[in-house]
Amino acid sequence: MVQKDYEFVFLSMKRLISSFGFAFKGLRYAAKTQPNFRIHLAAGITAVTLGLCFKISTAEWLWVMACIALVLITELLNTGLETLTDLVSPTYHEKAGHTKDAGAAAVVIAALFSVITGAIIFLPKIIILFGHAA
Repeated sequence: MVQKDYEFVFLSMKRLISSFGFAFKGLRYAAKTQPNFRIHLAAGITAVTLGLCFKISTAEWLWVMACIALVLITELLNTGLETLTDLVSPTYHEKAGHTKDAGAAAVVIAALFSVITGAIIFLPKIIILFGHAA
């Protein structure tokens, strides 16, 4: 009985480790093939750099990190949706186009939310910085 419990735990851990491998494979695929994903990664790195430079508060860090995660997750879901749509509808179909457009719209909404949030957090700090420099 105890041996079966160990086997179950071992197999569960093996599956968990494999799932992380698949997740990182998906990240690599998106980073290699999706220019918009790379743009969003660069924007996220820029936001983190600005956060470090301006020493933003814990609450501001939470908003910045939530925005970065929201945009990257949405971009990854959109990539999956587009890939699946291309698989099931290799030729143009109006509904396939609507599906891809809706996925892209979700990314745009997440990105706009993030830009507005970033402006609320960083613009006052940038204005103060340039106000002192002038």
